Amino acid sequence: MGTFATAINCTDGRVQLPVIEYVRQKHGVDFVDMITEPGPNRILAENGDHAVIEAIKRRVKISVEKHNSRLVVIVGHHDCAGNPVEEETQREQTRAAVKLVESWGLGATVVGLWVTEHWKVRDIG
Repeated sequence: MGTFATAINCTDGRVQLPVIEYVRQKHGVDFVDMITEPGPNRILAENGDHAVIEAIKRRVKISVEKHNSRLVVIVGHHDCAGNPVEEETQREQTRAAVKLVESWGLGATVVGLWVTEHWKVRDIG
């Protein structure tokens, strides 16, 4: 079947391939399940839209339980139409989103990623 990771990513098509390639190369997985929402780092950080958060959580659990994903990445990116704020704010939101997803008790490592204006992916520490 292959190995999987899970990405909670923006719907913006410009970030899909860079995230998939980065996660596959850095973490040695075969496939990356993609869960998309406009500005998901903001949605998760604000923790207010419970219907959307529950939908994200349900999809992440499918990836973890059915594909045995042991890594979940949360992505923020340059020029995000769904979260049009500066990079540092998005980085803070992504860190908060990581904490929320960690609280779901998935048994997976959760990390944040940033996609630059040149479509390069970087870890958020």
